[in-house]
Amino acid sequence: MRNILLIDDHAVVRKGLKAILEEEFNDISVDEADTGHGGINRIRENRPEAVVLDIGLPDMNGLEVLKRIRADWPNLPVLILSIYGEDQYGVRMMRSGASGYLAKSSAPEHLSEALKKVISGRKYISSKLAERLAINLMKSPKDLSVENLSDREYQVFRMLAAGKTVTEIGTELHLSVKIISTHRHHILNKMDMHNNADMVSYAQVKGLID
Repeated sequence: MRNILLIDDHAVVRKGLKAILEEEFNDISVDEADTGHGGINRIRENRPEAVVLDIGLPDMNGLEVLKRIRADWPNLPVLILSIYGEDQYGVRMMRSGASGYLAKSSAPEHLSEALKKVISGRKYISSKLAERLAINLMKSPKDLSVENLSDREYQVFRMLAAGKTVTEIGTELHLSVKIISTHRHHILNKMDMHNNADMVSYAQVKGLID
């Protein structure tokens, strides 16, 4: 019996995913968790064969959950299933050890295909993500891209580009205003930008904010 863990904070989404997987796989047991910490505990208790992980969780960013999983269970396949397209998080999640990345807007059969691949030890990469990875490999280190930002800087960048203030970001991430301001300074330098308006413009052009 294959044991798959779904980590997603929306019960309706989990129910839909579970129905898709149970229809496709005859020998499957689907476990569920609605938080990052809850998911990590379920992995520790049940040792699933693979994990389907959402990025937007209420207690931890999906990227943080992925890093925790990689640290404790380096060989556990993790398929990222997110509302965010490949341009927004795909390359970064694959770099951090994801076995595959799939947008929630994908057709149901793509989920089954992706899960079969990662369970077999292979990577699932959509054609769009493959193109993004190829472009990323050809870039010079001096290219002005969000891929040059650290994970925390990228998180702060997206929040600033979405219109949040340094104080609001600090409160949400449980960090001091001084630390967020330092991240902002590093972002501006790395991206050769002058202010938040430049971040908003870049994020809109690249489709990095809703």
